[in-house]
Amino acid sequence: MRWLKRFWSAPQADQPAAEDVLAEAEAALPFIQTLPPEGRDRLRQMALEFLAGKEFSGAAGLEVTAFMQASIALQACLPVLELGLSAYDGWVGIVIYPGDFVIPRRTMDEDGVLHEYDEAALGEAWDGGPVVLAWFDDPDEYEGANVVVHEFAHKLDMLSGEADGLPPLHAGMSVEAWDAALGDAYDDFCDRVDAGEETQIDPYAAEHPAEFFAVVSEVFFVEPELLNSTYPRVYEQLALFYRQDPLARGQ
Repeated sequence: MRWLKRFWSAPQADQPAAEDVLAEAEAALPFIQTLPPEGRDRLRQMALEFLAGKEFSGAAGLEVTAFMQASIALQACLPVLELGLSAYDGWVGIVIYPGDFVIPRRTMDEDGVLHEYDEAALGEAWDGGPVVLAWFDDPDEYEGANVVVHEFAHKLDMLSGEADGLPPLHAGMSVEAWDAALGDAYDDFCDRVDAGEETQIDPYAAEHPAEFFAVVSEVFFVEPELLNSTYPRVYEQLALFYRQDPLARGQ
């Protein structure tokens, strides 16, 4: 990984090469291309700072490339474009798997019985620790999710403690309004999933309020029209939290 670290931390004279890789990665992310030129410039600069401060490693034999790092950095920085990189302080590691991976789980049921099982996953964010991500060379291998935005939304959620779907809100935002919008939407979504409805939003959002926040954050940035038409009050709260309005970019 040392050469990649040197690549992103190169002197300014060598920076065009890094900019070229970022431009290539950006071209493969249509939802980022909707940003105005000034926003895209700021996102690239933030991504360079992100890359210089984080450590990437490949798992299961994966060779991490500069393109992979650039793509992840751009997507990770999008949610904090108006919040600042300090939101990702306190940890450095990003682990990348070639495709989905298995996480061993241990849970205790209400009767005190311990259950151990393996769960297939596309990503995981650890409180105070690394972000683990699945990487697919062909985007068609997995559709319907943005793993990077999802896991980094969890990181923002964890800034207020355990991930619970309530990240630290800005001054002027109302916890009551947040709870009313996301809580009502979560209950409605769970009812729809339980009823067997084929939802356009990933049904994984019904697993837990923290997963609902992470999933709707994905939709907010990647398919804002879908979120606004399904849960407009959730869209409004996320626009206040992220200080962005993706819908306005396409107008």
